[in-house]
Amino acid sequence: MRHHSRVFSLPGGDQLGHAAPGALASFPLQAMERATGASEIRGNALRLQFEGSSTFEAWLEAIEAAERVVYFENYIVRDDRVGRAFRDVLVAKAREGVPVRLIYDWVGCWATPHRYWKPLHEAGVEVRAFNRPALRDPLGVLQRDHRKLICIDASVAFVGGFCVGVEWAGSGNNPPWRDTGVEVRGPAAAVAMRAFERIWSEIGPPVPESLAPVPSSIAPVGDTPVWIIEGEPGRSRVFRTLSLVAAHARRRVWITDPYFVAPRPISEALAAAAKDGVDVRVLLPGHNNWPLVGSLSRGGYRFLLENGVRLFEWQGPMIHAKTAVCDGVWARIGSSNLNTASLLGNWEIDVGVLDEDMAAQLEALFLADLASSVEIVLPRSRVGLWHASRGVEDRDPPKASLEPEGSLSERLEREIRSAGKGSSRWRMADLVRAGSVFGTAIAGHRPLGREDRTVLGTVSAMVLVTAALFALFPAVLGWTAAVLLGWLGIVIGVRAFLEAREARGEEKRASRLVEAASRETFRDDPAVLAEPPTGDRSDRTSQLDEES
Repeated sequence: MRHHSRVFSLPGGDQLGHAAPGALASFPLQAMERATGASEIRGNALRLQFEGSSTFEAWLEAIEAAERVVYFENYIVRDDRVGRAFRDVLVAKAREGVPVRLIYDWVGCWATPHRYWKPLHEAGVEVRAFNRPALRDPLGVLQRDHRKLICIDASVAFVGGFCVGVEWAGSGNNPPWRDTGVEVRGPAAAVAMRAFERIWSEIGPPVPESLAPVPSSIAPVGDTPVWIIEGEPGRSRVFRTLSLVAAHARRRVWITDPYFVAPRPISEALAAAAKDGVDVRVLLPGHNNWPLVGSLSRGGYRFLLENGVRLFEWQGPMIHAKTAVCDGVWARIGSSNLNTASLLGNWEIDVGVLDEDMAAQLEALFLADLASSVEIVLPRSRVGLWHASRGVEDRDPPKASLEPEGSLSERLEREIRSAGKGSSRWRMADLVRAGSVFGTAIAGHRPLGREDRTVLGTVSAMVLVTAALFALFPAVLGWTAAVLLGWLGIVIGVRAFLEAREARGEEKRASRLVEAASRETFRDDPAVLAEPPTGDRSDRTSQLDEES
């Protein structure tokens, strides 16, 4: 049954709820498989999830109905009423005899006490912490399992940005965070289970192959094509996917991302699409739960705005969704953030969808979020007004200048007056914007705005203070740095030695296997040993000389 979406007018006479003309017919299916590193999976049914309480209810009901197996993987699992509700249902299911496997990220769950996991272990749940810190691998802490995945009986899977905590459900006077996920039923759910099993084998003994689901054996339950995009360190699959989508887009690309510190190639791909007339919009949180990341994100606004990309900041408590929708036909929902750590360093999982209904729902959700957002525009610029003339016919969100208003003394006075109101928390983090503007400032790529000049001056003062500390206490700071660098060098050297020794061992074992196989061949066919050579070395050499 198809959903009847409300229709809005869009640039070029398009309508919300309908694909851009020719977008579906020209969609690059083969290129999408190459970019995602995944095959197209047909025969699925999907349901969008965008509200924490109802999403958690759906998860709990699916776990309670499990008959064969439950896989549970999440970056954050809190010891609060939400986390305990999931712990209770997983414990109950394990006691029924259903195999339950759980993966949590050690860094994401650093604040979750050990006592939280004890009832799970006692009930027989197999629990594994991903990538605990280790002296032998100090850089491993940079690679995290950032996935949010639940798989039930190879028939249903849940993927998205929801972590397990009260932030996503809301409490008292604290409204829930806005997030997005998707429920997948059909053969793609079995593929998601295999993705869980691959990361399970990274941190311990694998799931027996006899228990692994076979996607082709799962009966179709719908007609939606899906790609399960597995992010792994060094495998830039979502990076390549978004670049492909931006290059292929005909009319519009709308992105929601909470920690948008996009690598330069992504920013350039979006900017190129916008300059070519594509309606490119990015929705970000106005009040980021990680103020440092929010400030770094704002440091990249100017380049995008100058090239026609429209930027919006959501004014609710926090928007945590990681989605993209293109031309009313293609959508991505998952755990990947558009920053280098997520795109190139973490284990992630996303769902790519080629479906007009799902794309229409995401576009409608995007516009609903814009109603609670402020558009960021360049000061004294007509870019925003030009875009507004091409926009949808619903009420445009209010606009805010990228540059702060008033002199430095006036802004400091406002900050002091508002200190007791909680509004200065994220503004203090604006100091770190220098990390984004420092390079362009030194190279002279562009003039600095007022806020950039202030931030850069502050960082300059911090650098001078650090230099003074090194001058006053060279022994203490020098020995500290020496110990840290020495430890890092020893660990890396030992690891290189162990890897080299293991590689030599593998080569020796391979050589013995080849020799053993050769002896078996000669034993089975003695004629091989008896067969005389076709000529000695000098004869063969003379033959080659004559041929040349």
